[in-house]
Amino acid sequence: MARILPLITLLAASLPAVHAWGAMGHYAVAYVATNFVSTTTKSYMQTLLADTTTDYLASVATWADSYRSTSAGAFSAPFHYIDALDSPPSSCSVSLSRDCNGGGCVVSAIANYTSRLQNTALSASERQIAAKMVIHFLGDVGQPLHCENLDEGGNTVDVTYNKSSTNLHAVWDTKIPEHISGGSSKSVAKTWAANLTAEINSGSYHSLASGWVSGMSITNAQASALTWASESNAEVCTVVMPNGLSPLETQDLSGAYTTSATPTVRLQIAKQGYRLAKWLDAIVASL
Repeated sequence: MARILPLITLLAASLPAVHAWGAMGHYAVAYVATNFVSTTTKSYMQTLLADTTTDYLASVATWADSYRSTSAGAFSAPFHYIDALDSPPSSCSVSLSRDCNGGGCVVSAIANYTSRLQNTALSASERQIAAKMVIHFLGDVGQPLHCENLDEGGNTVDVTYNKSSTNLHAVWDTKIPEHISGGSSKSVAKTWAANLTAEINSGSYHSLASGWVSGMSITNAQASALTWASESNAEVCTVVMPNGLSPLETQDLSGAYTTSATPTVRLQIAKQGYRLAKWLDAIVASL
């Protein structure tokens, strides 16, 4: 997808809806983060977001998707993904100079809104918007097909899921996460996040968690975000379409495909939730 800055509003209006992880997945990322932020971060974010409930991150986790659908927010549509111009399944890679230009991408957006959230010279309302963007985009960058250009990130790949027609992107956004968690509501997401949190604290993710944030730096936010995008993109070759698109178009993806994809989806949600917590901690500590 070419991104030419003067045409950004027109392009945004014509792009398909690509809401990474769907609402439930974004809620889950936010709830995982809620379980790991420091008490200082919790207090700061609750004040900034004007929400003292335990849902303070989850309640704004999908705001950026709604905003992009407005005339005022149409410019932000390209910020939800990066179009990796690679060649899956034989080759997966992300290059900032090749894949993020003109109107920007999720990598540059994470860096930009992180900087804005740190900028106390901005108004509280502007920093609140920046917080909402950061919360959302750290979820987006964990969805493999938000880091892939092929067939518009899978949006134009027609597939079947549970005997119904859909597209590959929607399968990863919504179908598989909702299958794993058992629903689409905030309460379901909170329960799923609690389970993932337990895995991080003392389960199968415990030994991995420190590596998820190794080298992470808000002072070089673009590099950190590019690392995350590259990790997600690699899953396109190994998990999303390891044998190309043809096999996916001739099977119901609610069966063996979902089973094989489940560990990756769980990992990406847990990983980005944990990273979001530590990212917000670093931002608040810098103020």
